[in-house]
This record gives sequence, C-alpha cells and structure tokens, in this order.
Amino acid sequence: MKNLNAIAILFSVFLLVACEKETVKEMPKVNPEFQELLEKHGDWSKWIHAKAMSFMMIHETNLTRENYFINLDSRKIRLDGSGFSIGKDDQGTWISPNRSAFGGRSINFYHNLYFYFYSIPYVFTDPGVSVSEVENKMVNGVSYKTLQAKMAPGTGSSPDDQYFMLLNPETGRLEYLLYTVSFFGNQNPTFTALKYDDYRDADGLVFPRYLTGYTFENDSTKGIKYQVSFSDILLLDEKFDDSIFEKPDEAVYAD
Repeated sequence: MKNLNAIAILFSVFLLVACEKETVKEMPKVNPEFQELLEKHGDWSKWIHAKAMSFMMIHETNLTRENYFINLDSRKIRLDGSGFSIGKDDQGTWISPNRSAFGGRSINFYHNLYFYFYSIPYVFTDPGVSVSEVENKMVNGVSYKTLQAKMAPGTGSSPDDQYFMLLNPETGRLEYLLYTVSFFGNQNPTFTALKYDDYRDADGLVFPRYLTGYTFENDSTKGIKYQVSFSDILLLDEKFDDSIFEKPDEAVYAD
C-alpha cells in the first residue's frame, strides 16, 4: 500500500505549473562561516531554487518505513507510514485513519521532525534563522568548530530550541547536531547529540544516509535514543499539487 501510494503521488500529482510564471529566488545572505559550511555540502543554490522534495525513511529500531513529500516554499508536508498517513495543509496537521493510528505524543511535533533534521544545514537558510560561529564544543574527546543557529521570535513552532552544528575537522561537513526540544514545555531541556553519517550525493547536494540520536552527558555520547536511515532522495523543480496535502474525509486534525 505505502509503496504504491508513494509512486502514484510522486509521478502523477505535480503538473499545475505549466501556465505559471516562475519567479527567480534571490540567494539568502549568510555569513562567511555558514556559507563555507553550506559549500562543503554541495551546490546549495539547488536547495534554494528547488520547489519540492521527497525521500524514504526507515526507523532502524523496528524497520518501519515512511515516505515523505514536501513543498519547500509552503512547507506543506505529507508522510505515509505503516498504517497511517500524516499531512499538513492550510488548516492544520491531520492524521488518517484516526489519531490512535499513531502512537507518538504529538502529530504536530512529529510531522516535520525528520524532514527538518535531514535537511540541516540547508533549512537554516530560512528567513528568521541566524547562524554564527561560537566557541568550539567537545564530543567524545574531539574539539569541533561549532556554529549556532538561532530562531527569531515567532519563527517556527519552537523558537526557543537550541541548535549547535559541530563540523568534522577534516571534511568541514556537519558531523553532530546538539539540540534541545522545548515543544512540550520543558523549562530545562537536556541536549541530544544527533550524528550525521555516510553522506550521499543527490544531484549536487549531499544528505546523510543515517541519523543517530544519542543521550548526551558530560560532553560524551551515551546510549542510542533512535536511529533512522534515508534513501530515494529527490529534489524537484516543480511543486507537488496541493491536493496531496489535503485532509482525507476519514482523517482528523490533531495536535
């Protein structure tokens, strides 16, 4: 079911742009340190000019799959998982066939979580995000050049989250993301260390094949919290038709 739906969506629903005039996006202005990081990840202008994105993700702990479809300008998103679909339209975040089909705490929190992690550092070129170099941080005895991403008030659903990008000393690419989660109201959240592994080229941009989240204590990674893998990444010149993001009749809006 999931694979057939994914193929049908990917190859048959984004034909609405033939009569539209394209507007050329200007490249965002970023500081030299951040630009250097972006360039280590490839031709980042392709991210700025892309209209849509799709990929497949596997939860390595239980081998369940999710297929993702995103319109990058609007950030409308749809993911088809094992026994459920989640989408984001103009009205909110929905789930099909019902809320109990997804066991997580929050549909709204989950719907774009892995898209966001997978797309760092590119998503930090978004309006309202500033990136600057800060003091080096240590992980497992290694000192890493570090860039901090900060959200302006009103940017995203959790502007108080903290993000530190730790760069591989040899390649200059993102190796660890240290982040906190404030979405659920924790006033003193702890850091998670997210490791970016096995970069693969996708038409001139690189994306990690694996993301592994670790408990982070005393500048060291401890137990694994989660691990996901990615494949079939596509960046598209045309956006998906908005109809694929609309709530099905049997779906419900949920927090």
